Amino acid sequence: MIQRGSAAAAAVVIAAALLTGCAVNEMGDTPSDLEGTIDGSGASSQSAAQEVWVAGFQRANAYASVNYDPVGSGAGRTAFLAGGSDFAGSDSPLNDKELAGEHRTCAEGTTAIDLPLYISPIAVVFNVAGLDELRLDGPTLARIFADDVTRWDDPALVELNPGVDLPDAAITAVHRSDDSGTTTNFTEYLDAVAATEWGAEPSGTFPYLSGESALGNSGVVAAVEGGRGTIGYVDASKAGQLDIASIRVGDDFVQPTADGAAAIVELSPRLPGRTEHDIALDVDRASEEPGVYPLVLISYLIVCQEYRDANTAELVRAYLTHIASDAGQADAQDIAGSAPLAPSLRADVQAAIDSIQ
Repeated sequence: MIQRGSAAAAAVVIAAALLTGCAVNEMGDTPSDLEGTIDGSGASSQSAAQEVWVAGFQRANAYASVNYDPVGSGAGRTAFLAGGSDFAGSDSPLNDKELAGEHRTCAEGTTAIDLPLYISPIAVVFNVAGLDELRLDGPTLARIFADDVTRWDDPALVELNPGVDLPDAAITAVHRSDDSGTTTNFTEYLDAVAATEWGAEPSGTFPYLSGESALGNSGVVAAVEGGRGTIGYVDASKAGQLDIASIRVGDDFVQPTADGAAAIVELSPRLPGRTEHDIALDVDRASEEPGVYPLVLISYLIVCQEYRDANTAELVRAYLTHIASDAGQADAQDIAGSAPLAPSLRADVQAAIDSIQ
């Protein structure tokens, strides 16, 4: 088994086993050659998809189990790099500093790779009495979250929403309180389409002190639902019954869809300077191509290119193969509303999975 690098990181794994729950971790009844347990933690955006992926994998492998704790992207990456888990879920790939640092989960002298396995639009959700439709462009959305547009009847919103009775009421913008890949993707979008209005670098931690903060996607949803005049950003699969704004793409205002998310990902090249099997993507957030939804979240599974323990590597390979399969991607689409990988991207991801040792 893997030698864990720190007691604090190992505690994350113990919490994962407790928090994920027995319902997901019941063993299946199909024999296979796989045996053992792997532990992961990270992005809350993946939580619904992870539940269905784990259940399907365990049904097919009676003596194998997977734990996943949706503690947030930043915490998941930290645990993995410290040797406290076997894989991480993250709504942003490892950055250059993380790639260059020590990877205690991995075999000595080797590194980690990022594999895009969950693709979903980010929804801008709102809760305003008497308002069920809202149109936004990038600059106005940036000004709302930068605390520059503070009332619902601001002239910028009135111009974008002709004929709509916008109330004379304060805006409460809700952002994530944790280090979040969803925030990274959201701020990358704002920086790409409204750099002047946004005025901050893309970051996993929200850069302004204004508005209201909440933990995780579920916390943002609860804050928007429970407030008045609220607006927030969440993985679209978590939006529930909240109203969702349309954002301007070119001359159109579009709603988040799986097809729109898949379309922008298919147009996205890889980040330069990565190893052959590190598939980190550079999304064109400012794209105005018809059919795309550029406010998209690409969530990665971060794994070792080579593990310290051969059985762990075998389990990780098998689990990620299940996730990347047509059935695994279809299950996530059905349960979480995610966009399945395009065939060409899936082939590249599977080749990277096969290379794990």
